[in-house]
Amino acid sequence: MFSPLISSFRCRKSIICILLLASTLAGSPLQAQQRSSDPYFVTFEDQLTTRLYLAKKYTSLSLEAPEGIQSLKYRPNSLLTMGINGSYKSLSMSLGSGFGFLNPNKDEKGKTKSFDWQTHIYTRDWVTDIYGQFYRGYYLNQGVQSGTRDRSFYVRPDLRVNLLGGSVYRLLNGEQFSYRAGFLQTEWQKKSAGSALIGAEIYYGRAKGDSALVPAAVEGYYPQAGIDRVRLIELGPGVGYAYTYVWQEHLFATGSVTMNGDISFVKEEKPEGNANRVSFSPNATLRVVAGYNSEQWALTVSWLHNSTNVKGRSSNLEYRIKTGDFRITIARRFTPGRKLKRDLDSVIEKLP
Repeated sequence: MFSPLISSFRCRKSIICILLLASTLAGSPLQAQQRSSDPYFVTFEDQLTTRLYLAKKYTSLSLEAPEGIQSLKYRPNSLLTMGINGSYKSLSMSLGSGFGFLNPNKDEKGKTKSFDWQTHIYTRDWVTDIYGQFYRGYYLNQGVQSGTRDRSFYVRPDLRVNLLGGSVYRLLNGEQFSYRAGFLQTEWQKKSAGSALIGAEIYYGRAKGDSALVPAAVEGYYPQAGIDRVRLIELGPGVGYAYTYVWQEHLFATGSVTMNGDISFVKEEKPEGNANRVSFSPNATLRVVAGYNSEQWALTVSWLHNSTNVKGRSSNLEYRIKTGDFRITIARRFTPGRKLKRDLDSVIEKLP
């Protein structure tokens, strides 16, 4: 019944269309509505917010191991980047680079080529995450590959990991709780508040190597041995909760978790043949941000982590594609002058 769906995976085009529609709706004029009279937070969307940031994005692949054996954790050699960003209402521009002094000894872990498109849209009543992850080139701790304590790295330039999809969640208490205060610095949460969330997610993923995902030296320990490609589709509803604790109006800490009960369709491929599996696959997304906020300045440290977990026919051990973004941000807000405000508003009016 499910075999045609698993073998073709043509619904990834539909996934992209659904997510683009969600992005359009989430970025609608409702996003610009201000509720400055709300005592829980203050909105600064009419101000120009400038940022200096350090960021590191990643998309990793893990193969769960039997009890007593270390899981295989393939990591990309992602660069720590430094950049500047400016935003005004719905307009935002960024410029950043992975400078050499921020990434010493980067050649030891091989080279990773990537296109990492993570979009996180926070409106008053909705939070939307969109992922377009295309990574090639990973490394593994050499001690895992050789069964020793070797601290060097086993490099897999052939390994590719892709993830397309996203999630949409409704905030049930958007009148009091603000994601934008911590993650975008366009609001200031002045009183503690929380919100339940309800929504859904959908993903298409692929992991592929020129040879087996499990290195030959340790293939006897892993039931996934011999598999060189895994494809997946999963979707399902989810619930969650987010809360911000505020101390003396300026210091804050925000934690948010969403849990999804997904149905996954997985295809494992190897030279001897392919195998499909349909199963229940719970997933989780974690958001954490803490720092200082005020009328003009904000300093935040944030981490967003998404884990897509599935099981193949080979065993009940999971394949995990983990995507995330760690970021340190210093933000300063300005009231734009009359001419600059007119020019910025003119640009926004011309945007599609």
